[in-house]
Amino acid sequence: MKRIFIGFTLLFMFAGLASAQKKEAVITVIDSATFDFGNVKEADGPVTHAFKIKNTGELPLVITNVNTTCGCTSATKTNEPIAPGKQGEVKATYDVNGRPGPFTRNLTVVSNGKQGTLVLTIKGNVIAKAPQ
Repeated sequence: MKRIFIGFTLLFMFAGLASAQKKEAVITVIDSATFDFGNVKEADGPVTHAFKIKNTGELPLVITNVNTTCGCTSATKTNEPIAPGKQGEVKATYDVNGRPGPFTRNLTVVSNGKQGTLVLTIKGNVIAKAPQ
């Protein structure tokens, strides 16, 4: 009888521990958190890259904000919650006008994901317009 009681007690303890594990959303970059545009021509105007992200967690992922490091960079994001196992995106646009030379810009993605924030990076080199 004592063994049965101890067995049930252990069973309920392990069941309680298993259900106490916190379910969370997890933001994961599919390819790379850094994108290199390479050489881009100032005359061609702004450049854009879409970072593909996936929710590898168990709860819906909500991207609340994307912060950029300067006014030369803008971002858009998936507005709807991203279901577990599904994908969304963060688009980064860099305005090359009047900015010849190399650049590196960070975007901080704020979400309800396990890590809270994710940093994405765009970089490249702007080839100046020919003098007129």
